Amino acid sequence: MFLREFIEQLQHAFRNLIPIVLVVAFFQFAVLQTLPPSLLSMAIGLIVVAFGVALFLQGLELSIFPVGKSLSNQFAKRGSLLILLFFGFAIGFSAVIAEPALIAVAEQAQQISDGRIDALTLRFIVATSVGSVVALGIFRTVKGFPIHWFMIIGYIIVVMVTFFAPEEIVGLAYDSGGVTTNIVTVPLIAALGIGLANSLRGRNPLLDGFGLVALSVMVPMISVQLYGVFVFSQPAEVASLEMQIGAEELPSGVLKFILDLLTMFRDVLPIILTVLFFQYLVLQRALPNPKRVLLGFLLVILGLYAFVLGLKLGLFPIGSNMAEQLVTGDGFLWVYLFAFAIGFATTMAEPALIAIGKQAEEAAAGSLQANLIRIMVAFGVALGITIGVHRIITDGSMHFYVIGGYISVIFLTFIAPKYIVALAFDLGGVTTSEVTVPLVTALGIGLALNIDGRNPLIDGFGLIAFASIFPIITVMLYTIVTNLISVYRNKKTEESL
Repeated sequence: MFLREFIEQLQHAFRNLIPIVLVVAFFQFAVLQTLPPSLLSMAIGLIVVAFGVALFLQGLELSIFPVGKSLSNQFAKRGSLLILLFFGFAIGFSAVIAEPALIAVAEQAQQISDGRIDALTLRFIVATSVGSVVALGIFRTVKGFPIHWFMIIGYIIVVMVTFFAPEEIVGLAYDSGGVTTNIVTVPLIAALGIGLANSLRGRNPLLDGFGLVALSVMVPMISVQLYGVFVFSQPAEVASLEMQIGAEELPSGVLKFILDLLTMFRDVLPIILTVLFFQYLVLQRALPNPKRVLLGFLLVILGLYAFVLGLKLGLFPIGSNMAEQLVTGDGFLWVYLFAFAIGFATTMAEPALIAIGKQAEEAAAGSLQANLIRIMVAFGVALGITIGVHRIITDGSMHFYVIGGYISVIFLTFIAPKYIVALAFDLGGVTTSEVTVPLVTALGIGLALNIDGRNPLIDGFGLIAFASIFPIITVMLYTIVTNLISVYRNKKTEESL
């Protein structure tokens, strides 16, 4: 039973890698007509990533997902708002602190900033933000407040903070928001929101169940920019010196392997403590099948370790290598085409998007089509990454691009049908997987490193942000247009009668 489930997870992980492999292979052989350096190392890295993701997912299925969903249902039945809010904060914080995509982006940020941005501090800030906003989202669902006002006010604050934030942090802040909702958080948070809407009288799963994921994307953008205001007001030499001292003291060999595993255990520990606290101290019930849950936690730790190792061997080098090779060619046409292709192909294979699309189709009783939603989202991601690449190439200001993007989102929120607003924002938060994020991040940083006059910290980040903004726009535009067509057809039908 266990082996069959693991094989299914492994197949799922390899399916996620297939679009990336096909796109990279096409550009490598048909366009560049060369073999990449360190091809064997990259191939091994991809295989390690797949095994890491499979172990991680299998661990989640054995431990965190069933226990988390059980806790959500039991708290909803109890009807205690205070316990629900506390649980929402704890589950949001603990899930995000162990999010593989966030770990990847935080490590890249620490490396590029020479230690001024601390990876663990960044993750704690993002996790605290998500925990707080999940609690806020639960409060909104329970009280029945409309989601669009939360999003409009929230993104107005995001845009205002962006005006004052240092340029070194803006792209990273928007990327940090975009990577908070992926392999760990989406299933837990989406299940919590939809479960609450289904269990509360007078709540609509489509209107009230979605939106937690969207809120989880928005608030970290604010908190990370405020963190950047503090960090970049401090002297750079202190952080850089600490980074150098730490690098000299790094162990190697078996000791490093043990310390890396302990680091992964530290990352997963908040989820373990959250589950145990609410299960034994709040509900005062024993865990069902504790041996199975313990095995699940062990697999999560081993999977995280393999995933991070595979990133360094495979996905980061692929992104950097493709950026370097495509930039040295004639013009930037192939860079744009690669960005569009990698965005569209990987998003169409994104399992979180498939899951959310099916949930939306069911909640809307068939008035929304899951496949069309996926195509609109994939097109939005492809367009967003392409525009993000254009910003790096032309040395455009991240401030103006993201402010313009979210002003468009705010405007569309006012005119879009209200049933699509929460879903559209949620779809913007599930577009980038644990596999796509490292590759796209490495692509952006690689472009910034290989184009004269670009700063990798200022210009390298931001592609994930664009991949999150534009699906919101395309989904809302799609719904607005289809509604207009429907109204026009109904009017024509009435006139012909």
